[in-house]
Amino acid sequence: MKYLVMSDSHGDRDIVQKIYDQFKGHVDVFLHCGDSELPAEDPLWESIVVVQGNCDYDTGYKKEQLVRTKNDRIYLTHGHLYQVNFTMTPLELRAKEEKATIALLGHTHKIGCEYIDGTLYVNPGSISQPRGLPYKSFAIIDSNDDTFDVSYYDRSAQKIPDFTFSFKKKVNN
Repeated sequence: MKYLVMSDSHGDRDIVQKIYDQFKGHVDVFLHCGDSELPAEDPLWESIVVVQGNCDYDTGYKKEQLVRTKNDRIYLTHGHLYQVNFTMTPLELRAKEEKATIALLGHTHKIGCEYIDGTLYVNPGSISQPRGLPYKSFAIIDSNDDTFDVSYYDRSAQKIPDFTFSFKKKVNN
């Protein structure tokens, strides 16, 4: 299964549409971690799983979502409700509670990827307003039986050098 993850587009509807159009048919699930600043009824969200960020004032958004696929349980949130600027602990506890194999977050506008106790945590960075690194980015997660492979891309859909990660999945007994 392939998952395309983006976040923090902050009103740039065109880039979200462009990325969706470019990867439609090449990935299985599209996810947006919030701060789109678009209406919750925008037709884009018919094909993209989205959550509410701290800059999304439309009350039609969900604060979190759990997406089940044949390979994974994906927990999706923006991150601001879990203090992700300071610690990952509250988010880790929530992901465990949901039995998530993947937890996705945004909010920090920073690329982040780690595998902790059987759960893959991915922050795709910001597709419009990055912090810390100069890359306006999104991520693609390739989940198979044995590994998670995560690659980061820039706005022109080019892989970002040195931002590809692979994690061997923990076997649960």
